[in-house]
Amino acid sequence: MSLQGRVLSWVAAAFLALFAAVVQAQSLSYPTRTIRLLLPFPPGSPSDILGRAVAQRLAEQLGVPVVPDNRVGAGGNLGLELAARAPADGYTVVVASPGIALSPSLYAKLNYDAERDLAPISRLASVDNVFLVHPSIPARSLREFIALARKHPGKLNYGSGGAGTTNHLANELLKLLAKVDIVHVPYKGATLAANALLSGEVDEVIVSIPSSLGLIRAGRVRPLAVLADKRVPTLPDVPTSAEAGLEGFTMAIWWALYAPAGLPKELQTRLNQEAVRALQSPDFRAKLAAIGFDAWPSAPDDLAKFVRAEAARYSTIVKSAGIKPQ
Repeated sequence: MSLQGRVLSWVAAAFLALFAAVVQAQSLSYPTRTIRLLLPFPPGSPSDILGRAVAQRLAEQLGVPVVPDNRVGAGGNLGLELAARAPADGYTVVVASPGIALSPSLYAKLNYDAERDLAPISRLASVDNVFLVHPSIPARSLREFIALARKHPGKLNYGSGGAGTTNHLANELLKLLAKVDIVHVPYKGATLAANALLSGEVDEVIVSIPSSLGLIRAGRVRPLAVLADKRVPTLPDVPTSAEAGLEGFTMAIWWALYAPAGLPKELQTRLNQEAVRALQSPDFRAKLAAIGFDAWPSAPDDLAKFVRAEAARYSTIVKSAGIKPQ
């Protein structure tokens, strides 16, 4: 190697060493200022409630303010896009919902690529869904409902919070797995769909367990199955979908924490450690449980694998339902 080449190599090595030292110094002192937590859904929504609880806990652990910032629009994609464009310095994070895995199947064009533009930090929490029917429906079990739907194709209907929501996709998964024909009636939100069930406008809905417990306990709706792998403590007598005769019929609502891609590994690890520490804390787990969330921490790689699997599953359901990208 020529003298010039050796000099360039030394300079490059010195630059890399300096860069590594700067990154390490940043990670050791991190954080030194306010962290912005982007919340892609409106105030009062489950995402917002969870995000604010997480923000408060992280602020206590990190010793700096963690400020919730609601950025609503495009089905949650506006907040994710803003996070993707933010500096990768650990001072912007975002709470993602199933939309991060579902949007590539629903939208012909997105202004960000989740795998390329966002760095996974940790899963946060999940909420299980329950399959409910109006008391006038003669089915007393999921098997009986499926049999009824097969006997009367196109006669039963279900309400959802709108096209592309998890309660819409869950019913389309039912149609795919059970080979039944039931009619979709979309509403502007799951609450309106649940109200439609109460009034008898629709025969069935799939909604989160926390939002429906009062109705179930009052006998105003009939639960036929929880869409989970195991029974839920708040509904111990309601079978899982597998126990009720339909393997693979699961659909939860979940949330996860992301940062902009390019985040130094040391900061990604630190944020993950703090999130896991919070979510494994008995008092914080109890706090989340009291407002309907199951704490569900993970390593960054496990989150990435989970979201890829969910994206593939959602894609299959969207194609089966004939939902066209917008």
